[in-house]
Amino acid sequence: MPMTLAEKILARASGRHSVSPDQVVVARVDLAMSHENADLVRKSFLQVGVPRVWDPSKIVIIFDHRVPAESEKTATTHKAIREFVAAQGIRNFYDVGRGGICHQVLPENGHVRPGMVLVGTDSHTTTHGAFGAFATGIGATEMAGVWTEGELWFKVPSTLRIAVEGEFRPWISAKDLILRIIGMLGAAGADYRAVEFDGSAIRRMTVASRMVLCNLAMEMGAKVAFTPVDEVLLDYLRPRTAEALEPIAPDPDAVYESTIELDASEDLWEPQVACPHSVDHVKPLSALGDVPVDQAVLGSCTNGRLEDLEIAAMVLAGRAVHPRTRLVVIPASQRIYRDAMRLGYLETLAAAGAMIAPPGCGPCVGVHQGILASGETCVSSTNRNFLGRMGSKDSLVYLASPAVVAASAVAGRLAHPASIVKEIPCPVEV
Repeated sequence: MPMTLAEKILARASGRHSVSPDQVVVARVDLAMSHENADLVRKSFLQVGVPRVWDPSKIVIIFDHRVPAESEKTATTHKAIREFVAAQGIRNFYDVGRGGICHQVLPENGHVRPGMVLVGTDSHTTTHGAFGAFATGIGATEMAGVWTEGELWFKVPSTLRIAVEGEFRPWISAKDLILRIIGMLGAAGADYRAVEFDGSAIRRMTVASRMVLCNLAMEMGAKVAFTPVDEVLLDYLRPRTAEALEPIAPDPDAVYESTIELDASEDLWEPQVACPHSVDHVKPLSALGDVPVDQAVLGSCTNGRLEDLEIAAMVLAGRAVHPRTRLVVIPASQRIYRDAMRLGYLETLAAAGAMIAPPGCGPCVGVHQGILASGETCVSSTNRNFLGRMGSKDSLVYLASPAVVAASAVAGRLAHPASIVKEIPCPVEV
C-alpha cells in the first residue's frame, strides 16, 4: 500500500505494514523533549507512582522559555527540574548557557533523525519535520505517560502536499512563503493534517529555512510537517550524529488529501506580514502603509539562526537603529551566538544599537527580554502575534522576515529592506 511520510513513520513505530488516515495506532516514541514545563510533566509522572522513567537516554530537557530565571518562582522550578534530572539519570539536559531554544538545540546536537517519532511539550515541535521526523507537540499529562511507557496513541493524519517551484525574488525568504501559505489556508486550514513541502524551491532551501516552514506549519493547525530528506539535509546531519541515517521518502503513488501548487517567482512578489492579532491575517508589506514601530525583535525558534542574523547584519551594517525604535536580537542557541560573534554579526548589530540578549524565548512568550507596554507596536521574526502575546493587550505585533525586521528597525516604521539597502545583496541566503 503506498504511503505518505507520516503514514510510513507511524506504520513503522506501531509495528504495522501499513496505515491509512483516521486509523488509531499506538506508536513507539523515539525521543521525548520538554523545556521548563518538564516540571508539570514531573508532577504528573510522580502521581503515576512509577519510580523510573522508561528510558532516560530518550528524554531531552532544555531550559529556554525563562532563561536566565526572571523570578524566584522560575528559579524554584528550574531547581526542581535539575534535581529530577539528576535523580533519573537524564543526561541530555541543557541548562542555562549550555543550549538555547529547544527546537534549535535538538538538531544541533544530533538528537533528531529521519523516521523518528518525536514528541515535545511545545506546540512548535513540528519544526523537526525538517529533519524527516514525525514531530508533534503534546501536553504535560500525555508526556508523563510517555515517560512512563515510551508509547503514545495517534490518529493517522491525512496529508496535504504543497509543491513550490520557481525561484525567490530578492529579499523574499522562507518566512514570506509560509506566511503567504498560512494566509491562503487560514489558521485551521491544515487542522490535524500532515503537510509535505516539496518542489524545486524547497529543495534549494537551507536546512535553517526548511525549519521555518515546518515550525510555522502548526500555525495553520498541522499535526506534523515535513520537508524533503535529501542530500542537503543528510549533509547537515552526518557531522552531528554517529547513528545511521534513513533516506525516507513518500511513495511516488502516495494518496494526498489535496495538493497545492505555487510558483515562488510568480506568487511571491514582495515580503509578507502577519498583522495583529492572528498569524493568518497576512498582507503584502506594501498594503500596510505607514506603521511606526516601537520595538523590533529578531530571534525565536522560527528565525533566530545564523542566516537570520547574517541578513540583519547586512541590512544594519553602517547604519543605526531609529531613535524611537528598540531592536532586540536573540540568537536561537549558544552555538549560534558564538558563531555570530566570531563572524562579526553581533558586533555589527550591537554597533547599530541593537541589544543582544542571551539565547531563549523571552519576548516571544511574553515573559521577559522585551515586553511591550500599552499602545506600543512591535515587528517581530517570531511565530505568534496573538492579543497580549508579547505583553500588554493594548499592544500590536506584526510578524515578518528577519530582513523586514532589520529594515524596520532602521526606518522606525515597517519598511522593505530594499528601501534601506539600495544594492541587492548576492546571494541572499534563504
